[in-house]
Amino acid sequence: MAVSMTPPLAKAPSQIRALAFYLPQYHPIAENDEWWGPGFTEWRNVTKAKPLFRGHYQPHLPADLGFYDLRLPEAREAQASMARSHGLHGFCYYHYWFNGRRVLETPFEAVLASGQPDFPFCLCWANENWTRVWDGGEKEILLQQDYDFDDDLRHIESLIPAFRDKRYIRIDGKPIFLVYRTGIMPDPERTARLWRTAAQNAGLPGIYLIRVESHGDTKDPRSLAFDASVEFAPFNGLRWEVVPRGPLRTLLSRLGLLPAGITRHAVYDYGQMATEMENREHPGFKRFRCATPSWDNTARRQINGTILVDSTPERYETWLRRIATRTREDFTGDERLCFINAWNEWAEGNHLEPDLKFGAAYLQATDRALAAPLANGSVQSVELPIEGKLAPDHRGSVNYLMKRRYWALLEKLKNSSVARSLKYLRTPWGRTEQ
Repeated sequence: MAVSMTPPLAKAPSQIRALAFYLPQYHPIAENDEWWGPGFTEWRNVTKAKPLFRGHYQPHLPADLGFYDLRLPEAREAQASMARSHGLHGFCYYHYWFNGRRVLETPFEAVLASGQPDFPFCLCWANENWTRVWDGGEKEILLQQDYDFDDDLRHIESLIPAFRDKRYIRIDGKPIFLVYRTGIMPDPERTARLWRTAAQNAGLPGIYLIRVESHGDTKDPRSLAFDASVEFAPFNGLRWEVVPRGPLRTLLSRLGLLPAGITRHAVYDYGQMATEMENREHPGFKRFRCATPSWDNTARRQINGTILVDSTPERYETWLRRIATRTREDFTGDERLCFINAWNEWAEGNHLEPDLKFGAAYLQATDRALAAPLANGSVQSVELPIEGKLAPDHRGSVNYLMKRRYWALLEKLKNSSVARSLKYLRTPWGRTEQ
């Protein structure tokens, strides 16, 4: 019997090129050995995390890919294969450059040198200080980011080999390059013009510059000689904490009724955040949309962390469908890009890679959302109707009617500050806070 040698049909590419931010960590480096102890990687933070209040999902532990080491080509190939098979177009690797000093460069340099995996990529310059409290700020600095224009030229020239790679993601032939924080650059417009000239001098048709809207900075990219911006979810959508700051929170805290996890960190509702970001008006310039499956950086931070609660694959899928639909409406050709934050930020509770709680559900939701646009651009709520939350009692029974009124009342109260606060009170039973 003859065996067919015909390869399986490749998955049809989506109209949307969805790119996932990618952290090239998860391997030991000399700097982290010095600052955090021998053999340190993010996995150490991940495994130390604990739940801080009832319903708090920690720790996030990897499933299918395990605790990988990114020096291994097998690990990088498995990631790309998994991403490709779930509708992602490519990875956006974080890139670290400190006045000619590169950090965490080993995984990407291996990808570039080997030509494997054969999966599209681009780079995002994470141009902020490294600090002991993981906030990119100006205190307890471990590795400082300084700027000068000679270094800007050396920097962009060092990236020309990557820009020329056939896998590099382009718009109209121009390699795209992201900058995480243009707001802390001394003269981003001058730097942008210098980079464009250097790219053209290297024989490229130019460079397509995208500024990340991090730390609340939503400035028009054109004012900086950049081409476009990209949202950084979730931080453009954080408005109201689940237990709002004010007299009620102060009272509950003084009475010892709020767990430390609520008072030491900022806790937000995932659904409210997603809705806030979905409903942003068109800014009048090119802005690529971004979704996040979840967020919780308390694995890194003992205080002043940020936690999103009540994220589900269904809510994430609805949000990403909305983004895909708007991207189709707002852009054409190569500019039909959207971003997902992130592929593997495990210590920020922010990953598409499968974990022990949800498995591959967020990846599967990504695939569905990117493959099918929404009818007429509208988003249907993924919340169950009241009837879907009730036991199959007889529809006319008193029991059923009472339950329906109960759930209807909860629906009215669920977004009130009182209801959100009561949900997280300390009780004599079921305590999980530390």
